[in-house]
Amino acid sequence: QIQLAESGGGSVRSGGSLRLSCETSGYTTTAYCMGWFRQTPGKEREGVASLDVDGTTTYADSVKGRFAISQEPDGSTLYLQMNNLQPEDTAMYYCAGARFYRCGLSDGQYPYWGQGTQVTVSS
Repeated sequence: QIQLAESGGGSVRSGGSLRLSCETSGYTTTAYCMGWFRQTPGKEREGVASLDVDGTTTYADSVKGRFAISQEPDGSTLYLQMNNLQPEDTAMYYCAGARFYRCGLSDGQYPYWGQGTQVTVSS
């Protein structure tokens, strides 16, 4: 059974950095497109970054130049490096996977989800 488990969230000051990790089991993520999403209470889930099977990355405009998605060569772990964090980045962050070559930032493309990890950025 496919399982995703996020970690690495926490509380940081504005301008700080965090690296989120998503451990995968049950499949090899190099055969899946992967994504990071975030959600705050009362708002829709937002696509943050995605990684296609061919290595193509896509970022939301709000995080371009600050966030970077990557994965271990064996596909065991997906990462989201977040730099220059701002209070508006505060959210629950989720990793997601789909057995497609290309997914993008639409959450409807992803059938597999982790439980999330909280990121809080104070000013």
